[in-house]
Amino acid sequence: MTTARLPLFPLNAVLFPGLVLPLNVFEERYRAMMRELLKTDQDEPRRFAVVAIRDGRETAPAGAGMPDAVNLPAERGPADGFGPDPVQTFHRVGCIADAAKIRERPDGSFEVLATGTTRVRLLSVDASGPFLTAELEELDEGPGEEAGALAEGVLRAFRNYQKRLAGASERSLTTGADLPDDPAVVSYLVAAAAVLDVPTKQRLLQAPDTATRLREELTLLRSETAVIRHLPSLPAVDLTRAPTHPN
Repeated sequence: MTTARLPLFPLNAVLFPGLVLPLNVFEERYRAMMRELLKTDQDEPRRFAVVAIRDGRETAPAGAGMPDAVNLPAERGPADGFGPDPVQTFHRVGCIADAAKIRERPDGSFEVLATGTTRVRLLSVDASGPFLTAELEELDEGPGEEAGALAEGVLRAFRNYQKRLAGASERSLTTGADLPDDPAVVSYLVAAAAVLDVPTKQRLLQAPDTATRLREELTLLRSETAVIRHLPSLPAVDLTRAPTHPN
């Protein structure tokens, strides 16, 4: 297995390969990370690792969707808020992100647009520098048995799920032409786009192969669709109007 040492960005979200991650970076330890990444030649990938924070732990004060700035606490060390052994605070499987855009604002914060590339296993965390770094092991992923047939079933279930979320009168649903046909890409797209909590998304990310992930998604989609059918109102309708696309 290939190993690497990269800056580590913990979030209260799960990043999947091929999916886009917008970040608003305004705490100093993560600003320092972005300044370091900017030293990398533009022709080289500016890579960092994203891991999800376990339930009940503090979340990193930066997130997807470029939220408005918040009142920040006093400047904190790289591991502050993550306990005496940060590696225990994070899920052990994460994703490498490649920052295609890092733009520094006049106030010193950063607007970042990154894309997930490769699943990794977290081996160790180093808090000795201005930001966290991690020793990581890249995870290979095989298709597993019947991944192609499972992907077709998941896409059908996903379309039905979208329809239930949007309601019968919705006209702007994702069409078959908008969806990929590669089983691995399908598995990541559905995992990212479905309205699921972080532990469930994390379980999907760390599935041992594509077929296993697709099987679990098929079960989840059917279950969630059945629940939505009996709800008096429909949640997350905007998700069907602005679906998550693989890069």
